[in-house]
Amino acid sequence: MSSDPWGRVDETGTVYVRTAEGEKVVGSWQAGSPEEALAYFERKYEGLVVEIGLLERRVKTTDLSAKDAHAAIGHLRQQVDEHHAVGDLDALRVRLDALAATVEKRREERKAQRAKQSDEARHAKEALVTEAEELAQSEQWRAAGERLRALVDTWKGLPRLDRKSDDELWHRFSHARSAFSKRRKAHFASLDAQREEARRTKERLVAEAEALSGSTDWGPTAARYRDLMTQWKAAGRAQREAEDDLWNRFRGAQDVFFAARSGVFAERDAEQAENLKLKEELAAEAEKLVPVTDLKAARAAFRAINERWEAIGHVPRDARPKVEGRMHTVERAIQESEENEWRRTNPEARARAEGLTGQLQAAVDKLREQIDAARAAGNNARADKLARELEGRQALLDQALKGLEEFGG
Repeated sequence: MSSDPWGRVDETGTVYVRTAEGEKVVGSWQAGSPEEALAYFERKYEGLVVEIGLLERRVKTTDLSAKDAHAAIGHLRQQVDEHHAVGDLDALRVRLDALAATVEKRREERKAQRAKQSDEARHAKEALVTEAEELAQSEQWRAAGERLRALVDTWKGLPRLDRKSDDELWHRFSHARSAFSKRRKAHFASLDAQREEARRTKERLVAEAEALSGSTDWGPTAARYRDLMTQWKAAGRAQREAEDDLWNRFRGAQDVFFAARSGVFAERDAEQAENLKLKEELAAEAEKLVPVTDLKAARAAFRAINERWEAIGHVPRDARPKVEGRMHTVERAIQESEENEWRRTNPEARARAEGLTGQLQAAVDKLREQIDAARAAGNNARADKLARELEGRQALLDQALKGLEEFGG
């Protein structure tokens, strides 16, 4: 009989393995010595050790599924339980139990990870749906359209949820995209209609602008061009290719008219500048008549100057007040001389002036007498009151005497 710490061979050739539950028959060996029998079954044990070690590494270092791992563990456990090997089978069972626990732990971890990823994917897709539904109401057509396309790419990169949840979210997402596309299509259809209407309106404006381009009715035509420009701006934009062509025609018609007007106005401005020079010379000639020394001669000279003035024509608008003001100043000076002469030679006016002066002189004399009498009587209060009244009458008398001097004495 032969034996080692984990097994033995009896005299009949039966091989046993020692376990915690006692000896178990491993098999029968008749072909050789007992030592060879133990060595053979020990090699089978070592084979189990190697297989378990390989499975442990696969579980640790690869993404071996829990199902496949448990199947492999079960296969090895069966071999261990069949105890067709000599060695520490109990230790192998402990390793297999530990490996099974590790596999189960990894399965729970993966399950939790998948649940977490699924929850993250759900939140991500819900966020995409919410943003898509907001974008569906946008009128930023280009930016919103580009963003929706980017959301689709993001959606495709996310894990699928359970079919019901995924389908519900995709339905909302797809509906939002469709709603946006429908609104955008309607917007651009409306825009096309507006542009077509703008084209027809601008064609009418161009036709009128071209018809007016040869007009010489400068003021009303320029005003009409301003009206046409206001209508042009209010009409909106036509299609790009039509807009550019219509604008070039519209602007070209205006340019023809305003170029012609500018030419005429340039000639007129030159003429008015020459007129201004002539009128300034006449104004200077008229100013030499002031101060008036000979009213009759001044009046005749001014009349002659004014006739030449009227024959000259218009001057620039901004220069008109100044040059005309110079003539008006001379005219007023002559008129004042005429009025003074009239007053001086008017008998009725002289008589009225003399009468007023006499009345005032009498009143002043009387007040002086009254003041003297009051002071002689010791009534100074009355004398002071009369003195104040005398001051007023004396001022009036002085003014009347000055006016009387204008009549020559």
